Amino acid sequence: MGCTVSAEDKAAAERSKMIDKNLREDGEKAAREVKLLLLGAGESGKSTIVKQMKIIHEDGYSEDECKQYRAVVYSNTIQSIMAIVKAMASLKIDYSNPARADDAQQLFALSAAAEEQGILPEDLANVIRRLWADSGIQSCFTRSREYQLNDSAAYYLNDLERIAKADYIPTQQDVLRTRVKTTGIVETHFTFKELHFKMFDVGGQRSERKKWIHCFEGVTAIIFCVALSAYDLVLAEDEEMNRMHESMKLFDSICN
Repeated sequence: MGCTVSAEDKAAAERSKMIDKNLREDGEKAAREVKLLLLGAGESGKSTIVKQMKIIHEDGYSEDECKQYRAVVYSNTIQSIMAIVKAMASLKIDYSNPARADDAQQLFALSAAAEEQGILPEDLANVIRRLWADSGIQSCFTRSREYQLNDSAAYYLNDLERIAKADYIPTQQDVLRTRVKTTGIVETHFTFKELHFKMFDVGGQRSERKKWIHCFEGVTAIIFCVALSAYDLVLAEDEEMNRMHESMKLFDSICN
């Protein structure tokens, strides 16, 4: 009987040691885990930070991943030139070449199908090329603070020759500059100096903020993003609200 009790005690002690070991390992693992929550108003750079972390700490995007961004690059390019063309009328700017007005009509006629299919056909690329070369369009572009325009517009439009090639594959920089409205919660993981980071990117538009409450549990730190270049811009969802004022108001509501 004594031997049986001794064996049971020994087994219990072993289990206790194993539990302690597992708890210690879990504690060490938890101590090395950092949960970062990215918050900020829409278009403040949150998603760009996430992509930068992937490029810097995760060996960037593979060729297959870059290919998946091709349609996004095409869409950003098309949407950028369309935004400038639409602003021409509201800003009362004329094309330097009257023939560009026909190109503008062609742009709107061809763009919907191209975006839907995720392509940039040659005829549409030529239309965009001619429009971007027009001095009236360039004049309108210099006034882009007066309307909503993707901040990567010039980057893509100036590199249209490369982007429009049939064998085009987006570069890391092309991917970094893509703009897609974040909906829901995007999570990315990376390791730096033996710390395992979990970074959560959530949509910044007003309609997305109700989802933020689900992300605060267990957060190590919050990174609040503000685009300093947006000091004289208004929100895409509310053109009466200055972006910097919105960011300050949002920061205050989070902290208080």
